[in-house]
Amino acid sequence: MAAQSLLIAGEWRAACESSECFRAVDPATGEAIGPAFPVSGESDLEAALASACAAAGELAAAPPSRIADFLDGYAQAIDEDAKTLVALAHAETALPAETRLAAVELPRTSRQLRLAAQAVRSFAWTQPVIDTTAGLRAHYAPLHKPVLIFGPNNFPLAFNAVAGSDFASAIAARNPVIAKAHPSHPATSQRLAELAHRALLQAGLPAASVQLLYHFSQHLGLRLAGDARLGAIGFTGSRNGGLALKAAADRAGIPAYMEMSSVNPVFLLPGALAERGAALAQEFFTSCTMGSGQFCTNPGLVVVPDDAAGDAFVTAAIGLFNAAPPGVLFSRGVLEQLDQAVTALRDWGATCLAGGTSAGPGYRYRPTLLQVSARAFLKHPAKLQREAFGPASLLVRTRDADEMLALAASLEGNLTGTLYGATDGSDDGMANLARVLRPRVGRLVANRMPTGVAVSAAMNHGGPYPSTSHPGFTAVGMPAAIRRFTALHCYDNVADALLPPELRDRNPGGVARQVDGHWRNDDLDPGRSAAP
Repeated sequence: MAAQSLLIAGEWRAACESSECFRAVDPATGEAIGPAFPVSGESDLEAALASACAAAGELAAAPPSRIADFLDGYAQAIDEDAKTLVALAHAETALPAETRLAAVELPRTSRQLRLAAQAVRSFAWTQPVIDTTAGLRAHYAPLHKPVLIFGPNNFPLAFNAVAGSDFASAIAARNPVIAKAHPSHPATSQRLAELAHRALLQAGLPAASVQLLYHFSQHLGLRLAGDARLGAIGFTGSRNGGLALKAAADRAGIPAYMEMSSVNPVFLLPGALAERGAALAQEFFTSCTMGSGQFCTNPGLVVVPDDAAGDAFVTAAIGLFNAAPPGVLFSRGVLEQLDQAVTALRDWGATCLAGGTSAGPGYRYRPTLLQVSARAFLKHPAKLQREAFGPASLLVRTRDADEMLALAASLEGNLTGTLYGATDGSDDGMANLARVLRPRVGRLVANRMPTGVAVSAAMNHGGPYPSTSHPGFTAVGMPAAIRRFTALHCYDNVADALLPPELRDRNPGGVARQVDGHWRNDDLDPGRSAAP
């Protein structure tokens, strides 16, 4: 079977070294499906990197209008090709076609691209700053180097390396992208790359602005991540994979933005449980098993008071977990890693209350509920806050408020942290818990489960280490997500004609600029103070 083509140097071409290939697998059956895709060798990686570098200068100098036109045109192409994209993604991931892919993920994908286009047109991501007294002007600018993006397995569209938020952010900042598709959904990635390539040409941008590689060895991946010709790396995936890539990038001085593991602790306060325990059990079960638990914001650790209301919650949750069918996981690797994580939690003292085993056909795992006392958890917190990526969660039973606070203080960095309180104010005395939890999470949530991420400029889909490699960035939300892939450029006493458009005296586009400490969008009077 002939392998599919790669997108390198602006054209679809055969792999230079095509001795090894792979096929996608239907997770519901475990059977290989679709065409063969090449596992790239060193020559393919070098060709992709060299052509992306060659396009970097031209893309960085491209008019913002062309960048925005590309992003809007690509979004439109995705919407128009929705039926094909949903069918491909469903076949390769077993995610629900209508309720998840068509109704939620595909619209989110095109919306992210359009929001990036808006940020480009408004210059919002550049954040222009002018100091007329000192003669200084600064803004965020392109890296003039390619961005390497590793797509995850759990969002075949909205986080795809050639369509997701990382991709949109890098292109909005006028950087070429080398997209490393996830091997779980190569045909979906190929189709998206075809649409992106056409949109690039229609917008008049360099054809080599986007490169697509389907798969390569870990050894070559680490070598590529440490190549100083790269400008930055975007990664979503496992902690082990992210840290290995980051170590390689660090040695070469390459910024690496890694979204890794998170258990997303949920604290159920006594008053909330007494008030609506049964409803919270249903809400927790739905969140934990949604998408077979394969969300980075899955509630993997739930803190439950060890009292009568807590017992009732646990009993209700056990019933829901036991009654649910096994969830389909993305791959054999995900299944094996989940089984290893559950086994490790049990080895460190957790008791399995429901599930805990795999099931056929394909890659299925029974919804799993484990439990441990807070006293046991606090003896080995690093071992018991291990992410179990799938429909699994660990309940931690606390005897009093002091144990709850101690548990919160023992947590690593997470993407989210959630507090459920009573509506009658009976849990308001636990305000200290929020203060302890706040610096340990990127997003603090109240009275709803953390699963799902709104595409909003105010969203932080990031968090302290080890949930990410840097606490100051978000992978979702424009324009903040764009600034990951930028450089801060300062101009000292530079002539107006040599400045970027948004830093010049005239401001015909009405760009919002911070001038002498004040935000304004009018022209500056050359040679005079611009303070109002």
